[in-house]
Amino acid sequence: MIRFVIPIILLTISNIFMTFAWYGHLKVKAAPIFLVILISWGIAFFEYCFQVPANRIGHEVYNAAQLKTIQEIITLIVFSFFSVLFLKESFKWNYLAGFILIVIAAFLIFKKW
Repeated sequence: MIRFVIPIILLTISNIFMTFAWYGHLKVKAAPIFLVILISWGIAFFEYCFQVPANRIGHEVYNAAQLKTIQEIITLIVFSFFSVLFLKESFKWNYLAGFILIVIAAFLIFKKW
């Protein structure tokens, strides 16, 4: 069971770093773009420190399409919390509807046909 959970934990940590690398700078728009890029690269380094092992370990129990699907769902969850809590943006009903459709897509990917 732990072999199925470890990749999900690592992907979640990875996604937190990547969300800050990609979107964290939106709170500091006065910062020069070159500095934002360098800081984002630095944060992305830590993202890769979790992403690569997550995929390496995860590929022992999931196929690549399943790993990508897990990662995308985690991204949506992390981003939803990030945008509401950090960026102070509202979460609208159509976002939830779209996310539900993606979860349905994940079901199709994981279903043994």
